[in-house]
Amino acid sequence: MDKITLIATAAMGLEGIVGQELRDLGYENVRVENSRAVFEARPSDIPRVNLWLRFADRVKLLVGKFNAYSFDELFENTKALPWEQFISEDGEFPVIGKSKKSKLYSVPDCQAIVKKAIVERMKQKYGIADRLEETGAFYRVEVDINKDEVWLTLDTSGSGLHKRGYRVGQGEAPLKETLAAALIQVTNWRGDAPFVDLFCGSGTIPIEAALIGQNIAPGFNREFASENWSFVSDRYWDAAFEEAEDKAQYDHPLNIQGMDIDPKMIEISKANAMEAGLGDLIPFKQMQARDFKPVEKGGYLVSNPPYGERIGDRKEVEKTYRQLGGTMKDFPTWSVYILTAHPQFEKVYGTEATKKRKLFNGFIETNYYQFFGKK
Repeated sequence: MDKITLIATAAMGLEGIVGQELRDLGYENVRVENSRAVFEARPSDIPRVNLWLRFADRVKLLVGKFNAYSFDELFENTKALPWEQFISEDGEFPVIGKSKKSKLYSVPDCQAIVKKAIVERMKQKYGIADRLEETGAFYRVEVDINKDEVWLTLDTSGSGLHKRGYRVGQGEAPLKETLAAALIQVTNWRGDAPFVDLFCGSGTIPIEAALIGQNIAPGFNREFASENWSFVSDRYWDAAFEEAEDKAQYDHPLNIQGMDIDPKMIEISKANAMEAGLGDLIPFKQMQARDFKPVEKGGYLVSNPPYGERIGDRKEVEKTYRQLGGTMKDFPTWSVYILTAHPQFEKVYGTEATKKRKLFNGFIETNYYQFFGKK
């Protein structure tokens, strides 16, 4: 099993960023599709991409794909795939599924048929007459049917890749770590200029900035489902962690600050930064956004402020936006990047964005407003 096909899934709007990230990691023939990037790899790449991908949701291994218009076709095509190459004899393999615009629309039935087909294949290949034990390593199988095309995958990540392992506390509406990293990636900040988040919440944007600035692999502090898979050798994991350690630039100086009006969130931010091993690197401070007065030139402000979705909050939020726009006019060399769902943000802020990009924060459609500073 020299070549495998991997799929890096992504939130809508981030698939292009994930595709570029894979190319930057050295992968070729990367195909970007809706909410995913598909690429060729080797089993030894499973640890590497899980450790390094900052913007993807999960890494899945494509076992096979085919068209199916009947349950018989689904069963036979599933059974024909080499499941024994991936799932160990005692492996535990629940099946989850989804179906869209397809003849086989009953997801529970599709899940049951795929499960039965894999069991039949495994019993046949391993020479087992009785039931499979399923007491060993965990392999989550997904059947994804779209317009009658079936994709069968194994989830190599386990918990979503946004779960970096450093979040010990959070606020009411935490920003996903993967989206926070993407907000930074869209800027051209790479650790060499001042960086500020005025609405830091639980500290996600400043922490992700520090990981990027010091080239620390985002998955260094967590575990993955495929660590227990027999065909993904321990030496592959050792090599991937060694590469991550070698490439980290722990001594690279950074000027990153996090601020928030809520003292409770400042304490949570500090605890999360400490858990990420960045406790001394990022100063967090309780402060109102309107009091921000940068002393350096050419900095970056990247924030996900409140959106004012509840009617009572709208006026207060707009006042904050207005004050922020007025403040930043006095600092024209600073670049400002704001993610918000507020439909009139530019009007309230007082300046038209240089560029804007549609992104989804969970299920909320937002715009990422980019105001480029003068050089």
